[in-house]
This record gives sequence, structure tokens and C-alpha cells, in this order.
Amino acid sequence: MGTETKLNCYTENTTSAGIVRVPTKVATDKTCSNNKTSTSFSNVPFVPIHIDENDVIEGAKQIITSIRPSWNLSFVQFKKFTDGITNKLVGCFYNPPEDHNVASLANGVNGIHICSEELTAQNIDSPVDENNDSGNLSDAEADADTDAESQNYSNTNTSNQKQKDVILVRIYGNKTDLLIDRKAETRNIILLHSYGFAPTLYATFKNGLVYDFVPGVTLNTESVLLPEIWSLVAQRMANMHRVVKPDWNRNEKPVPMLWKKTQSFFDLVPERFSDAEKQNRLEGVFLPIKRMRDEFAELYKHLERLDSPLVFAHNDLLLGNVVYTESRKTVTFIDYEYADYNFQAFDIGNHFAEFAGVDTVDYTRYPSRDFQLKWLRVYLQAYLQKSDVTDAEVERLYVQVNQFALAAHFFWTIWCLIQAEHSTLDFDYVDYAFLRYNEYLARKDEFMSLDERLPKCKI
Repeated sequence: MGTETKLNCYTENTTSAGIVRVPTKVATDKTCSNNKTSTSFSNVPFVPIHIDENDVIEGAKQIITSIRPSWNLSFVQFKKFTDGITNKLVGCFYNPPEDHNVASLANGVNGIHICSEELTAQNIDSPVDENNDSGNLSDAEADADTDAESQNYSNTNTSNQKQKDVILVRIYGNKTDLLIDRKAETRNIILLHSYGFAPTLYATFKNGLVYDFVPGVTLNTESVLLPEIWSLVAQRMANMHRVVKPDWNRNEKPVPMLWKKTQSFFDLVPERFSDAEKQNRLEGVFLPIKRMRDEFAELYKHLERLDSPLVFAHNDLLLGNVVYTESRKTVTFIDYEYADYNFQAFDIGNHFAEFAGVDTVDYTRYPSRDFQLKWLRVYLQAYLQKSDVTDAEVERLYVQVNQFALAAHFFWTIWCLIQAEHSTLDFDYVDYAFLRYNEYLARKDEFMSLDERLPKCKI
């Protein structure tokens, strides 16, 4: 579990004009193998600027000037990526003349070859967009370079040592602060990094984050089915569920994210959409929203009775949020916008639902029963810390996971309705809402009937 510690051990200690240091409580010696609770305070810089989503490169330059004052902007190369269907992402590669490593790092980002012309310093104001989710680096030289330089990155108290030469700037989508508690997101990233589950957070700004890259390639609908990869995902999720113990809820039972977040989403769905065409498409099925709210309440009441454990969950493990680093045989989860206490089975069921993909959604890709039973057994072996997991334990989790997959479809359906009103990205959220809700309806009877197979054992 030490991969993330090595990759993300760099800490920027520089202070400069325009940066506000925000004290944040963070555990410093927790690992994936224990539950230590010692804490210290780490300062995460806040840069008081707002980046225009239509001019993200200029905004990234302002960020660099504040948090990397030693970088000469003439030698910074920028690359714009897409970041799912919500945010925008810019990779910033520092490539001074005496260092030729970054040019090779920039090639092979998530398997996409970047022409050298696109990354020259002369062309940094007009980068070419690529269909890429996270900006993670898959080139073998990126991996090797990280190995060679990791010791240098771990100590920044001397000014003459090499600084890390890649940062990622993520710009939030329009009005997404309505959907996501950004302070909680920052807290979650710091917490999960302290356990080795998240990249380093370098800074925040008014509408985004700056964080470390993770060498590797995001999963797709083919790679997620490979045994050498899905087994890593199952173990990684199990270990996160097992060991991460936030201390801010120590004296009270946490409210599951599924309930509180969905209720807040319902409150944000407009009674009438500003776009008449969207209003017409949504009326009768989703509007008025009270029918959907009542339907979800009935579903939730049933799911509560399944007694799925409450764990600290990612809650958004779509394929683009899982990075596979082949040379290390590891996976890393990214983008913790929705991380919170939630039902164990929701995190797994949501992940399974995302096997369908996003760009081209195909729900025939939902994993088969045989696949799920193998996946869930590996998960339980890691979560329960035992090799002799019983068939009954696997079967119980199978029933829970598939019924919570229904809740995942419902959750993202309501999310889509809010995005349809506020997002400025070129994505048909109304169409996606219908896709998710129709799949919920198509699977509801099948999955709810699994109650008959529910073993009496507890996990």
C-alpha cells in the first residue's frame, strides 16, 4: 500500500503573495494496515482567484505564479483534458531547458499520444482538447522518473532541489457548489491521503483544486473486466472501507450520504426549468418532483432493512475515477467529491452500475452474477481479513449490492436533473437522466426479488 506515499510525498512549503494558508487537521502516520489516530496540522494553500471556465489556461498560469513561484512560465506546457461530465482539467508540465524528462512524460497521457507541436512553450495558449478523463500519466518514463526522483520530492526544506514538475488544476463545473460541499471535499482528500488512498492536495482556489498526478491509465469497459485489475479494485475498496475512520463523527452516528445527499438534491430540482424544451422532456416522468421523492423514500426504507454496514465510501467510482499503474500492479481512486459515510453495498453497487460506461452507455455490460460472486469474495477476504469467506456471506453481499445499485441509478438521475438546469458543459443531462432512470425501472423487479435468496448471516 505504499505506492501513494511514494508518489505523493511532495509538500510545497513556499509562501508567496496571494496565498492564504488554511490550517487543516490531518493524520500523519495512518497507513492502510493500521488504525493509528495521531494527528497534526497541515497548511493547504488557498489562492483567492476564480478561474473562468472559458479561459482555463490563463487561470492555470495565475495558480502557478502563486504556488510555484520558482517556475518560469515560458517553460510551462499546458494540456487541457475533459474530467468526466462535470469539471474541466488542465495538466501543467514544467519543462526547463536543462530537463528533458517532462516532454516524454507528456506523451502517453492515458494512452493518448500528444504531438510535440501541441506542447511547445510557444503554443501554450492554444492547447488541443483530448477526450481524456483525468490527466493521469501512463508513459513508462513517468513511472521511472517518479521512482528516481521520489527521495528528492520528499524534502522541500532546501531551495536548490528539484521541484515536482507536473500539477493538475481542476476547475469545478458551473453551480456544482450546489451539489458538493467543497470544504468537506478538501477535508476528505487530506484525510484519505493520510491513509494512502488519495493524491496530494497542493492548493485550493475559489472554484477548484490543484493536486498531484497519479501515473497510470484510467479504466475502461474492457480493462475493468480483467482479473488482474478488478481484483485490485475490490481489495482497494475493501481496505478503504475497513481502515478509514474519520474523527469528526466520533460522538454521533453518521447519516448515510445516500439519504442526506439525495434529499438535498431533491430540494435543488427546479419546479420549472428555464429551458422550455427541457421542461417539456421532463414533465410527466420526473416532474413534478414529489412523485420521485416519494418513490425514493420507499426504496430507501427497504434498503435500510438490508443492514448493510456504514463505511467511509468513495460513492462515485465510475471507471474514470480508477487509475491502474501497471508497473506497480496497483490501482488508485481519484476525485473524492462525494466521499462520505455511506452503505457499503452502495459503493460496490454504484461501481458495478458504472461498468456500462458514460460516453456510450450500454447496460448489457452490467456484471454477471458469476463475475460479481468472484469480485465480492475477493472484496470480503480483504474487508473481513480472512481467507475462508463463506458462500452465505458472499450471497448476502450480492443481494445487498444489486439492490443498492437501484439506489445508485436513482441518485444519479436526480443529480442529472440539477445539472440539466445549471451546467454549461456540452452534455445532454436530460438524456442521461432517462438512461439511468429507465435502467432503474428495468432492473427493479429483478433485483428486489432477490430478497428471497437473502441469507440470515451478517457481514
